[in-house]
Amino acid sequence: MISGSCCCGAVKFELLAAPSMIGTCHCSRCRKVGASTIAFVKKQDLKWVQGRESVQLFAPTAPYKYGRCFCKICGSSLGEILSEEDSFPIAANALDGDLDLKNQFHEFVSEKPSWYEICDDAKQYEGHPELA
Repeated sequence: MISGSCCCGAVKFELLAAPSMIGTCHCSRCRKVGASTIAFVKKQDLKWVQGRESVQLFAPTAPYKYGRCFCKICGSSLGEILSEEDSFPIAANALDGDLDLKNQFHEFVSEKPSWYEICDDAKQYEGHPELA
């Protein structure tokens, strides 16, 4: 089991299984909310411990497909933790422990700032990747 939380501790959750993959998004929106590295989890594996009512959703606009959730109290980015989809990304920074996963992709590299250098061999996509 993997625990996760926001900075102030108002929001706490557990993952009953490890995320299936981790990727890094370079879109301007993810950079603004501080959630560039995302871990994909299955809805069935997310267990709320406390604070679901303290999560606020910022809705997406095209070309983005995922909303962004954050703690209403401290502002910690939580990814798409309120999603009703079977699988969705949460902010890797919200996970309390370490994961035995490597970054598998970079998305929206077309929006990557010039000051950031990608230093791994993960696949790169101009927009959302078509992942199997």
